[in-house]
Amino acid sequence: MRIAIVILNWNGIKLLEKFLPSVLKYSKNHPIYVIDNNSDDKSIDFITNNYPEIRIIKNEINYGYAKGYNNGLRHVEEEIYCLLNNDIEVTKNWINPVLKEFSENVKTVVIQPKILNYNNRKFFEYAGAAGGFIDYYGYPYCRGRIFDEIEKDNGQYDDNIEIFWASGACFFIRKSVFDELGGFDENFFNHMEEVDLCWRIENLQKGYKKKFVYKSTVYHLGGGSLDYSDPKKLFYNVRNHKWMLIKNTNESYIFNFNPFSIFNIIHWINFLFVLKNLLNLKFFHAIEIIKGYFSVWGFKDGVKINMDQNYYLLRSDNKKPKYYVIKSIIYNYLILRKRKYSQLNKS
Repeated sequence: MRIAIVILNWNGIKLLEKFLPSVLKYSKNHPIYVIDNNSDDKSIDFITNNYPEIRIIKNEINYGYAKGYNNGLRHVEEEIYCLLNNDIEVTKNWINPVLKEFSENVKTVVIQPKILNYNNRKFFEYAGAAGGFIDYYGYPYCRGRIFDEIEKDNGQYDDNIEIFWASGACFFIRKSVFDELGGFDENFFNHMEEVDLCWRIENLQKGYKKKFVYKSTVYHLGGGSLDYSDPKKLFYNVRNHKWMLIKNTNESYIFNFNPFSIFNIIHWINFLFVLKNLLNLKFFHAIEIIKGYFSVWGFKDGVKINMDQNYYLLRSDNKKPKYYVIKSIIYNYLILRKRKYSQLNKS
C-alpha cells in the first residue's frame, strides 16, 4: 500500500524551500504531488529545477483549499491520500504508524497524526493538535487545544483513539471514501472543509472510523496560507460554520422556537462577537463577521451557492447520528473555566 503525499500550494515558494526537504527525506517509496493553484512566484520552477521527482498538477486559477484539492486529486490514483500543508515538517517515522492502522483496520478511513508547533516544539499546534471534536452547536475543539488555550505535549494524549474530525494540515484519507463523498464541499473555499467532510462521513452511518495515531508526528508552522489575524478568516469561520450546520444537522435541531436551539444560540454568540470587536475598534473584523453570517443565505463571495439535489438529500431525514459529547465548549471554557480537554466532562 502506497500513500500519495499531496501538497496544495499557492505562492508558497519560501515554504516549499523550507519544508519540502523533510518530506522527501522521510517519505521514501511514496509519491509526492504538488497541486499548484496558479502561483506567480516561480514555485513551479523551483520544484522542477530542484525536485524533478515531484509530480506537479496545475490548476488554472487559485481555487482555494476545497476546490483546489478536488481538481488536483482527480489525477492521483494511489489508494491513500495524505493532504499535507506546505508549512509542515514531517519526521522520520511519520508514515509507518499510519500505514499500519490503515492495513489492520479496513474501517479506518481517516487518520490524523500528532501535530506539534514548529516554532515551540514541545507544544501542540492550533490546527488539530491531538485530534478534533465538536460540540452541540458545531464549535470545534481539540485534545491539546481549546480555543486559544494550547497545551504542552507531556504525553497525556499518547493513545490511538477515534476522533470526530482530523486536521486539514495533515489529513490522511482513503481515496474510495473521498470519492464516495464527492470530495470537499467547494462552497467552503477555505477553512472547516475537513470538519464538514468528517461530519459527512459520520452521517453515512457505515461504521467508518476516524483515528488519531500518536506515533506519527509532524510539526506545523501555522498560518502559512491564511493569516490568523486577517479579518477575512472571521468571514470564513462564521459563514462556513453556519453552512456546515445547515447541511449536517437534523432540521428539527435547527429550525424551531427553542431559545437554546442551535441557530438561536449562534445568533447571540455572533452578536456578542461583533460587539466585542466593535468595542476593541476592530471594525473590519466586525464587518466580516456580519458578512459571513448573512452570506450563507444564497451567496458566497458574490457567487450563488449551488443548493442542488445533493444538498437537500443531506437534510432529507431526521435520523443523523449524535455527533457531540460536550453540549457547549464555549460554556465550559468561559463559565466553568475548563481550558484543557482532560478537564471536560465527556460523559
